[in-house]
Amino acid sequence: MYTTYSFADVSVVIKHPSVGRITANGEGLGNISISMATDRTAHDVAADGTVMVSKIRGRNGTVSIATQQSSSLNRWLKKWYNYLETADADEWADATITIRSNVMDDHHTITGVSPQKQPDRPYQAQGQQVTWTLMAADIQQD
Repeated sequence: MYTTYSFADVSVVIKHPSVGRITANGEGLGNISISMATDRTAHDVAADGTVMVSKIRGRNGTVSIATQQSSSLNRWLKKWYNYLETADADEWADATITIRSNVMDDHHTITGVSPQKQPDRPYQAQGQQVTWTLMAADIQQD
């Protein structure tokens, strides 16, 4: 028995109402990482050792996308970032990201997306990848 994983089967769609959308299916992608920021549980321990458990509903986090610096995805992300620099503040977190991996039966819907900062930019003899860290107000996994 065996299982199969293929990054080429991962599809990423990033949309912003004023900038449009881009779909990436492996072209220029190095990796994608989703990190939740809020602990979903907290414990408070009383002097007598009684534990009060709190359920926390926060689903915010970050999405890191490493892409080749010459890729169409990196160009789109730069265009989006530059647009947001001069756009009204109410457009700052209007982007959404959908990530699908049919092989792993994973589907993420990520809303309230905004860039944390521009990625560091390497310049050297060989082309590199740049990593965009995008903050998200809500990350849902189906």
